[in-house]
Amino acid sequence: MKNQVLNLKTRVMNINKSTRSNAVTIGGILIAYVVCTALINSGNMSNLLRNLLVAMCYYSIMAVSLNLTVGILGQLSLGHAGFMCIGAFTGAFFSKITVNTINNTFIRFTLAILIGAVAAGLFGIFIGVVVLRLKGDYLAIVTLAFGEIIKNVLNVFYIGYDSKGIHFSMKDTASLNLEEGGMVVVKGAQGISGTPRNSTFTIGVILLIITYLIIVNLVNSRSGRAIMAIRDNHIAAESVGIDITKYKILAFSISAALAGVAGVLYSHNIATVQSTKFGYNTSILILVFVVLGGMGNLRGSIIAAIILTVLPEYLRFMQDYRMLIYAIVLIVMMIFNWGPACINWRKNHSLKDLTKKLMKAKKEA
Repeated sequence: MKNQVLNLKTRVMNINKSTRSNAVTIGGILIAYVVCTALINSGNMSNLLRNLLVAMCYYSIMAVSLNLTVGILGQLSLGHAGFMCIGAFTGAFFSKITVNTINNTFIRFTLAILIGAVAAGLFGIFIGVVVLRLKGDYLAIVTLAFGEIIKNVLNVFYIGYDSKGIHFSMKDTASLNLEEGGMVVVKGAQGISGTPRNSTFTIGVILLIITYLIIVNLVNSRSGRAIMAIRDNHIAAESVGIDITKYKILAFSISAALAGVAGVLYSHNIATVQSTKFGYNTSILILVFVVLGGMGNLRGSIIAAIILTVLPEYLRFMQDYRMLIYAIVLIVMMIFNWGPACINWRKNHSLKDLTKKLMKAKKEA
C-alpha cells in the first residue's frame, strides 16, 4: 500500500514539475511581452529592436515546431523553411485577393493563418509518407531537396485574377491574359508584394504561446509518448504495437502546419514575399536554434531563437568582428548544452532534487 501511495505521489510530483516548467516558460514570454510593450509605449526601445520583435516570434515558432520533428521524433529535417514558404505564399495570396472583399482585418488574417497552416500541413503529410522508411542522412537529403524544390517552383509561378477567376502561367505576366483591371498577385522571382501588414508583436506572442501549448500537450499525451518511443528505438516501439507510420506522419504534419503559421506571420510583416528567402540557409538557421537550445527542449529553442535573432543585428557596429563574436556565442552555447561536464552537472543537481523529494514523500507516507 505504501509503495502504491509513493508511486502515486511520484507521478503527481512529475506532473506538477511539468506544469510548473510550462508555467515558467509561458510566464517568461508574457513578462517579456509586458516589458517590451512598456518600453515601446514609453519610447525607450530602439527602432532596431522594435523591428525585430515580430521576427523573434516567427523564428521562435519555427524553432519550436522543428523541435517536434528533430528533438522529439528524432528525425533530421533540413527542409523546414519549405513549409514556412508554403504558409507564407498561401497566406499572402489569400490576403491579397480578399483585401477588398473581407474588410474585417481580424477575420481575414485569421483565415490566412488557417489556410497557411492547412496548406503546409498537407505538404507535411505528403513528406511524412514519402520519407517514412528513411532516416539519418537519407532523410536529411530528401527534406533538403523538398525545400529547394518548393523554393524554385514558386520562383517561376505567375498568378493573377480578374472577373473570370484565377489565371496561372509559368512564362511571364503577359501570358496570364488578364482583363483590364485584373491584378497580378504572384510575379515569379519578384514574389508577392503589397501584402497587408497585419502582423504585430501581440499577435506573434499569442501564436507563439499557442504553438508552445500545442507541442507541450502533444508531448505529454499518449501520442507524444509513442513519438518519443519511436525516437528512442523504433524497432522496440513497433514490437509493442506502436503504429510508427501513424505517429511519424502526425509529427511531420503538425510540425509543418506550425511552420506554415510562422510563414503567414512572416509574409504579413514585410512588404514583399520572395521564395529566395526560404532556402537552405534558413533551414540551417532554424536547425541551429533547435540544436543550441537543446534537442527536445522547447524553452531552450525559444531562448536560442531570440538570442541568435537579436545578436547579429546588434553586432553590426563591430563590422569585421561581428561574425567572430557570433561564432564564439554559438560555441559557448553548444558547450553549455552538450558538454559532458555541463550535462553531468545538470544531471547531478536534478537527481539531488528528485532524491530529496522522494525521501520527503516516503517520510510522509
